[in-house]
Amino acid sequence: MPSDVLVIIFQRGACDGLSFVPPLSGEDRKIYEQERPNIKLAVEGPDAVLPLDHRFGLHPKAKSLYEIYQQKRMAIIHAVGSPLNSRSHFDAQNLMELGLIENRISATGWLSRFIHKMNPPLSELPAVAAGPFLPTSLLGYDRSISVNDLGRLNLAGIKPLQEKQQALLASLYQDGSNFLFSAGQVALSSLTKLQKAIATEPSTPLSTPLSTGAVYPKTEIGGRLKTLSQLIKINLGLRVASVDMGGWDTHKYQGAGLEGPFAKQVEQLSEAVGVFYKDVQTHATVRILIMTEFGRRLRENANRGTDHGHGGVFFVIGSDIQGGQVLGQWPGLKTEQLFDRADLAVTTDYRQVISELILKQNPQTDIREIFPIFKMGTDSRALKF
Repeated sequence: MPSDVLVIIFQRGACDGLSFVPPLSGEDRKIYEQERPNIKLAVEGPDAVLPLDHRFGLHPKAKSLYEIYQQKRMAIIHAVGSPLNSRSHFDAQNLMELGLIENRISATGWLSRFIHKMNPPLSELPAVAAGPFLPTSLLGYDRSISVNDLGRLNLAGIKPLQEKQQALLASLYQDGSNFLFSAGQVALSSLTKLQKAIATEPSTPLSTPLSTGAVYPKTEIGGRLKTLSQLIKINLGLRVASVDMGGWDTHKYQGAGLEGPFAKQVEQLSEAVGVFYKDVQTHATVRILIMTEFGRRLRENANRGTDHGHGGVFFVIGSDIQGGQVLGQWPGLKTEQLFDRADLAVTTDYRQVISELILKQNPQTDIREIFPIFKMGTDSRALKF
């Protein structure tokens, strides 16, 4: 059984942190309501935000996440992101997954570098992406695989011939040494190991309800987290996992309160993570980081949506997380406090959040080997979750 699994859930498209975790009171609340007249979240009534502390609230559709927060197992980091001044999804995501803040070439992603430095030695299946593609963060680690659905884990073709087909493909790829042969060998080897584990592990929950009684929502993120829970339970030594959730690029008709596309996104994420967190508790120490490439503008646009911004919000979840608190230095929403006089400023470097999670999983890690030219904060910049 793996002792620790780090799960990265990437909200692709730039999640609006000011709608996910809006200000509750004071001058910032007044500014928030003034700049977001159509999409603001209420502080009273049936659509009211869920209070986190005297400063901030959580989106009313994030009830499952709120339960974890109340259990003091989820910490929220506000005004977090990359120091890089970019509003390009591609550039921001790419550099964040490479673990850089400037346009430098790297042959590896930060997760790959972390895996190479892990102790004890890695096992059969150390890294996966729950979904159809491998993320840039796993670039350079040739043993990582993507798995979209364990129930359909097979070669295409006629079922009686699949075993022979698999053996023929294995012989075809065994004698080469270039990238194509290496990728084929990893894919076939992983397929064999997973099929064997699924067939011989009686507790593997391939149907609903699961062994814990958990029922995953029938959404894309729900399906991916269900697949990930199954991979954790088949005991092949999973150490890190990546899960993508798209749909956060809310330029038009974002919605307010309990209505609209943003509320639906929040609900789907919250429900899926809530089920997953409960489902895997007895199988491993699982820490979850929910992150995004940047936040959205403070002011809503003419289409009742939000445009690309700067500072965002991250969520850290786990049984050993000192949660129930909103961390990070809040910069304020006055014009002179905003980045570019338009966006929530970044006061916490995203690498600080990841570094503290890395050290929880592998305390001997030299962070400089994971994030080049980054000096980890050990005083006022430390989050201490």
